Amino acid sequence: MLRMTLARSTLVQQVISRLSEQIEAGEWPVGSRIPTEPRLVEMLGVGRNTVREAVRALTHSGVLECVQGSGTYVRSTDELTGVVARKFGAAGIGHTVEVRRALEVEAARLAALRRTPEDLDRLDAALLARDAAWETGDPEVFVDVDADLHVAVVAAAHNPMLAELYASIGAAIKASVAVAVEPAMRAGTHIDHGRLVAAIRAGDPDLAAHEAGKFLEAPTRE
Repeated sequence: MLRMTLARSTLVQQVISRLSEQIEAGEWPVGSRIPTEPRLVEMLGVGRNTVREAVRALTHSGVLECVQGSGTYVRSTDELTGVVARKFGAAGIGHTVEVRRALEVEAARLAALRRTPEDLDRLDAALLARDAAWETGDPEVFVDVDADLHVAVVAAAHNPMLAELYASIGAAIKASVAVAVEPAMRAGTHIDHGRLVAAIRAGDPDLAAHEAGKFLEAPTRE
């Protein structure tokens, strides 16, 4: 019995590894739905229970999410980012803003030192899209486009670990932005990021860090 249990456990781990490799390779990008259970059984050549246990383990780690009546979706590319995303999902807005500040201020400083012409083109496009999104008056649209600009700043820092960590808390970041955006839109108060992009373009790390940080003051300590 013990030998059978160990063999089953090993097989489940093998399936977890294979699924993880396919996710990390981009075969099933973040946000996409993975194949159905019967299809996975066919693809992997293992039993239904083995597939079910492997999917359950990846769901528990935050890599996958089972949506009732819809299917199972990829939520992160690895277990570490999945855990981070789950932790931040339960964090208060004040704590999230503090961590955003720690990441985004350093990202802006590094971006000013490392940005390439391609990075600047991406930042310019993201800034234009952000300004256009504000004009729509739709907070949901603006939050998504605002996030694209901040992701572009982080990408310009050229630190893969920083970029992956930042991506893992994307949902929590959008939630923190939404809290500030709706009242700002009602008041007609546009928070411009043009000076941030200009500082990165100018190669001024101190000014870029300052511009990134001044938007990120937590409203309350939770």
